[in-house]
Amino acid sequence: MQEQAWKTYEEVAAYLLNQFATQFGVGRFDGKQLITGDSGTQWEIDAKGFTEGRSYFIVVECKRYSARGVAQDVAASLAWRIQDTGASGGILVSPVGLQSGARLVADKAGIIEVRLAPNSTNKDYVLSFLNRVCVGVSDRAAVTDRLSAIARDEDGNVIWVGQSKH
Repeated sequence: MQEQAWKTYEEVAAYLLNQFATQFGVGRFDGKQLITGDSGTQWEIDAKGFTEGRSYFIVVECKRYSARGVAQDVAASLAWRIQDTGASGGILVSPVGLQSGARLVADKAGIIEVRLAPNSTNKDYVLSFLNRVCVGVSDRAAVTDRLSAIARDEDGNVIWVGQSKH
């Protein structure tokens, strides 16, 4: 079941990125594939966004880590894949976001941070990127007078969970 969860997460991420492709400067995203780098190494990427003429592309890495942020070494690995494949940039998708070291690497390497809730589907999701928050709801949504919150430190670790009592 857990193996299926990460696979579904990657598929949903590719689908949703494709829905918002123009926001990332590409025409579309395709799902998981192998691409060959200048080093001769084949890289499995979770998705690939590209322009109409395919002259510009970005690579996507998904990490469904819900208890901690994406670590520096994961961002560095994506940075190398960007360089080796000649990509113009990358996207790191995760529920929590990037730890502080990963954020430094991402900023230097042209990696965009995208947050996607861990149990998202193609219709029910919370997706945030480039100072935008997008929400998909397949059923009815209700606004109530209750509030719940999760506080995380700069590395994405949960440090507090609270819920209003009403």
